[in-house]
Formats: sequence, structure tokens, C-alpha cells
Amino acid sequence: MDLVGKIKILNGTQVLGDNGFRKREVVITTDEKYPQHLLIEFTQDKCELLDNYAVGQDVKISINLRGREWINPEGVAKYFNSFQGWRIELLNSLETMPNVIPQTEEASFIEDDPDNDLPF
Repeated sequence: MDLVGKIKILNGTQVLGDNGFRKREVVITTDEKYPQHLLIEFTQDKCELLDNYAVGQDVKISINLRGREWINPEGVAKYFNSFQGWRIELLNSLETMPNVIPQTEEASFIEDDPDNDLPF
């Protein structure tokens, strides 16, 4: 399932528990008659997917719906739902992604010829 909206909040990575579980949350606002503010969690290795995004960008996020049951001390069942993100992409290709360092290859202007008699 995909959600489309504008990034409203982009939180840093949280490390939880003794096992180092990592999660990062983003809130997007949908563009409809009654806009919705949706919290999406990215966990573990998916946290880094958000590194190159910023507040205000229009994005499409692929999610899985997650739900769990919790029985409270009184024996009453409570249910919790979450959106778990696993892919994100920029919608407007004319926008630039912040903090992106271009990948470059090292270049040499001197040939790697062992018989080269250059003095340097």
C-alpha cells in the first residue's frame, strides 16, 4: 500500500531497549478535502531511507499495516495499529534532495605506465 503526502515532521533515529532496536518516524500530510496527518515508522535498516529527505517535500511512501493485541493487567484486550514504511520516493522530480553528496570517481591525469619517465 502507498501513501502520498507532504513531509510535515521528520524525526531523528531513536535507539530503544538493550538490543539496540532502531526506529525513525515521519509525519506526512495528505492533500485532500480533509487532510490527514499520518505517522509512519521506519525501523532498523530502513531508518537510513529518510536521510536524504526534508520537511516540505512531496513523497510517496510504501507501507505495511501492522496491528497487535495487548492484554492489560485487568485482562482487557487493547489493540494498536501502525504504518511501517519500507520505501520512500520523491514525487516532484524537479525538487532536489538535500544533503546528497554526488558520487564521483577518482581521476588521474598521469597514466599508470611504469615506464613513464616523468620526474614526479
